[in-house]
Amino acid sequence: MDAVFYIAILVMSIVMHEVSHGFMAEYFGDKTARYAGRLTLNPLKHLDLFGSVLLPVLLVISNAPFLFGWAKPVPYNPDNLSNRKWGTIWVAAAGVLANFSIAFLFGVIIRLSSGMILPDAFYFITSVIVVINLALGIFNLVPIPPLDGSKILFSFLPFSFSKAVMFFEQYSLALLLLFIVFFADYLSPILAYLFTLITGLAF
Repeated sequence: MDAVFYIAILVMSIVMHEVSHGFMAEYFGDKTARYAGRLTLNPLKHLDLFGSVLLPVLLVISNAPFLFGWAKPVPYNPDNLSNRKWGTIWVAAAGVLANFSIAFLFGVIIRLSSGMILPDAFYFITSVIVVINLALGIFNLVPIPPLDGSKILFSFLPFSFSKAVMFFEQYSLALLLLFIVFFADYLSPILAYLFTLITGLAF
């Protein structure tokens, strides 16, 4: 039951992340996501069999120290954006901001409920929502393709960095796997700090 609960929160958090990309793209003039039927919170429209189901289940079953997954990216066409540079930046940032907003909302709920006599399940559920959304927001800021942080960073780089950008895009999967295996643990102190800052609870 715990595994199902964790995965359900992870999937819905990822869906909110992806849908936010689509709505921001539409705000800047691109309706690709709407035409594709992806501006919906129905998780069935967004699920990736491996990234949204199989991988999270394997991580939970194997007692992995982290829970990770992804959904099918919401499509958008940067050529349709009214402002390509800032549109790309805001479309990328929208998913991260959505996760941080969810974490902040439930963190405030936890703070406001302190001192109240509530079941342990309430604090458990709200804390898990905060942790998962903070983790998604922080991880997606890592500047490695296809994560959102790379789109934000690359949009600010001058043309002279185009070869470096091509290198990162060409070897993105290998670089991402290396980061997850060797450097993901360095994100934990950031997660712990933000969790305590928002909720007032120890991580």
